[in-house]
Amino acid sequence: MEQIVTDSFKTQEYFINMGPQHPATHGVLRLILTIDGEIIRNVEPDLGYIHRSIEKMCERDSYQQIVHLTDRMDYLSAHINNEAVCLTVEKALELEVTERVKVIRTIVGELTRLASHMLWWGVMGMDLGALTSYFYAFRDREMINDNFEETCGARLTMNYNIPGGLMFDIHPNFVRRTKEFIKHFRTKLPEYDRLLTGNVIFQKRTKGIGVLTREQAISYGASGPVARGSSFASDIRKRHPYSAYDRVDFKEALRTEGDNLARYKVRIDEMWESMNIIEQLIDNIPEGDYQTPTKAVIKLPKGEYYQRVETARGELGVYINSTGTKNPYRMKFRSPGFSNLSLLNEIVVGGKIGDLVATMATIDIVVPDIDR
Repeated sequence: MEQIVTDSFKTQEYFINMGPQHPATHGVLRLILTIDGEIIRNVEPDLGYIHRSIEKMCERDSYQQIVHLTDRMDYLSAHINNEAVCLTVEKALELEVTERVKVIRTIVGELTRLASHMLWWGVMGMDLGALTSYFYAFRDREMINDNFEETCGARLTMNYNIPGGLMFDIHPNFVRRTKEFIKHFRTKLPEYDRLLTGNVIFQKRTKGIGVLTREQAISYGASGPVARGSSFASDIRKRHPYSAYDRVDFKEALRTEGDNLARYKVRIDEMWESMNIIEQLIDNIPEGDYQTPTKAVIKLPKGEYYQRVETARGELGVYINSTGTKNPYRMKFRSPGFSNLSLLNEIVVGGKIGDLVATMATIDIVVPDIDR
């Protein structure tokens, strides 16, 4: 053990494990902490506890089957992950889906983002000792899950997108229930601020803690709310629009402080913007087919294809290397969680263990997205 000598006393660095079974890691993730008393000197993430070789599995599966592997990665962005693979396959096939499909995908994607951010908000409050936020968030999130269940039969892993369109058309109640949710949540989201955002204890745990500079965010390839909390404009929906994002008006949520509170506020802002996007589209869903027929066995032309989307945690990239057969030669997912977790050591060193818990919450990792 290294001895640290100061003018008045001696201290000793030691190592402790946070996880792999720990509620604050939100999954099977082990953090090896080097600490000096309560002060963190180094954090080393140890991955691999739930590795399932999803990318290798893709090499033996058809493109229709691959879609359903992706919602086992970031399961809170399941619909958006599914959409990413479908968009890549459609790009390779030069297949244009109907306008109806594009609008429905966008609406369901934003509902997915809202549901993910609600769960994040509730669990972040619980991580910091505010149990009430958990019940508030799950109360509101249930309306989205019920709507999803009625339309596609699932509440978490959607399996709703397929190459060429959607598995089913929307349920006759979908539009009505979506409008009811938006009307309800516009009155409830301000409660989130009254309950948690302005709480003096919450402010002490987040303001000025876990500061990430814009330069660091760019250097580590951060994306999503983590990057935008440090004023790095990186929203794929703005930079590389897909589906119906080119026909809606919304603001990219940006903050300049780069601390835990900034990342928190970015997600609150995004919930408002997601509702704005849905309201612009929900009364203007085009008529038409919900599916463009494809061959039973899809074979992509030989070549390399890439598509990016904006999940609730940031940029998900899908890379396909095709040799012209029914299976990809190589498939690679660029997940937002891996890049965002990699910067953890930069922003927690010098802080305390309690600060690490708060910072982990604002990074909002989903471990299967990292440990594929």
